[in-house]
Amino acid sequence: MFKEIFKKRLWLIYFLASLFWITFSEYVIDIFPSVNNKYFQIGKGLVFVIFTTVLIHLIIKKHDAYIKAMEEQNELSTLINAMPDIVCFKDGAGRWIRVNRYAKELYNLHTDIYKNKTDLEIAKVYPEFEEYLIRNVQLDEETWEIGTKTRNEQNIMIPSGEQKTFDVIRVPLFEEGERTGLVTIGRDVSNVKAAEELALRREKLSVVGELAAGIAHEIRNPLTTVKGFVQFQKEKSESTSQISDIILSELDRINQIVSEMLVFSKPQSKILKEFKVGELIDYVIKLTSHEAILYNVEVMVENHAAEAILYGDKNELIQVFVNVIKNSIDAMPNGGQTRIRTDVADDRVIIEVIDTGVGIPKERLEKIGEPFFTLKEKGMGLGLTMSNKIIQDHQGTFNIMSKVGLGTKVIITFPVRHH
Repeated sequence: MFKEIFKKRLWLIYFLASLFWITFSEYVIDIFPSVNNKYFQIGKGLVFVIFTTVLIHLIIKKHDAYIKAMEEQNELSTLINAMPDIVCFKDGAGRWIRVNRYAKELYNLHTDIYKNKTDLEIAKVYPEFEEYLIRNVQLDEETWEIGTKTRNEQNIMIPSGEQKTFDVIRVPLFEEGERTGLVTIGRDVSNVKAAEELALRREKLSVVGELAAGIAHEIRNPLTTVKGFVQFQKEKSESTSQISDIILSELDRINQIVSEMLVFSKPQSKILKEFKVGELIDYVIKLTSHEAILYNVEVMVENHAAEAILYGDKNELIQVFVNVIKNSIDAMPNGGQTRIRTDVADDRVIIEVIDTGVGIPKERLEKIGEPFFTLKEKGMGLGLTMSNKIIQDHQGTFNIMSKVGLGTKVIITFPVRHH
């Protein structure tokens, strides 16, 4: 505070000091007259000249530093304004100080009305961004509490009505333990997300196509039964309640199988909710059991975490485990055993899928999960890539252990949801 006052009143201090020096020195010379007064006058002038020279030197030096700082600031401003990302600077109280050109164009901020206002105050001026701005307050507070940079995905409805997804990084600034600012950088990843969704949909349809062989085999059995009883009724020219019940039962069975496939294959919006691990595993077993039977693979389940609660998109996690179990079945062309084991440890659900297949060589194991790398003749090589992405979105982990000739173990963990 004292430094700021000193800087602002420097000219006044210099004027008063000069006036005091001239007056005081003249007063001293008058009180103590001497034959050397001429030398005193010269000395007084030299002192004043030296002092003024030093002061002018410091002013010029400060001015040069100021000019350099301004040039650097202009270069930084040019760089920030050229960025195709949202860049926003806030002070320690969460008030907007400055945004770059991209953010102004995105939000239609044609004036500086946003300056020195919090997100909640700006929401009153721009109600169309209210939901996004309120969410900003929560995320900013979380970032300051954590004390390190955070990263989130946020959906924003821009004035044109288009929904955009941004990958937002927040960097908190502190000085002597006090909040001094927050830098927010948001990159538009809408096209990337759309490409990921398209790739996931294609991979899902590819998996559905491969599952179709097992489903067709399973459907053929009830159809054969229905056909036989219909022919029997036709030959005998009679209908009994028992035969009709059998036919209806078999038709219901066909309908259930087809319905399960449709739920799995059709595009669905993301729905986040709580569900039990047992529900997830049971549904995945239903979908893959047909193919397991077709390839003579025994599926065993040790579900010790059936009652544990997960939170997320159940359909996405079904896709993950169908991919994993299908890979397990494909690794056992001559039949074998797949064991699915679940447990809870340290507030995390651990799900293991263990097979007795051919195993994966070490050099190939390192590449598994990379886009477009696959061990199969068919497929796009995106199954485990997208599965890994889904698991990460659910704050999970994904690991594969394998030995050639002994089999493969896939270990997937998720945080337990507490009520």
